[in-house]
Amino acid sequence: QVQLVESGGGLVQPGGSLRLACAASGRNFSTNAMNWYRQAPGKQRELVAAMTSGGYIEYAGSVKGRFTISRDNAKNTVTLQMNNLKPEDTAIYYCNLILFTGEWYWGQGTQVTVSS
Repeated sequence: QVQLVESGGGLVQPGGSLRLACAASGRNFSTNAMNWYRQAPGKQRELVAAMTSGGYIEYAGSVKGRFTISRDNAKNTVTLQMNNLKPEDTAIYYCNLILFTGEWYWGQGTQVTVSS
């Protein structure tokens, strides 16, 4: 079993920045990908940024150039630096972990609200 704990959400004005963090803990797990998803009211959950253990990175088109994902493999942590935030970035952000066994885990979600 793996637990994911997220932090860093909040309210920010348009153009502002936030940094989300996620820490994974548990026994004897080997991580493949650590990702961030988000879900806005009335919309499906969507992939925001993904990063594999080998360093491959993928971003949603809407966040390219504004968001940066990074991870510390030794500490099993992943962060999402979000700059130049827009109202359409408002959503609940979820940390996602995919193990080499194929198991998926989700964090509890953290609210990000971009509003003036």
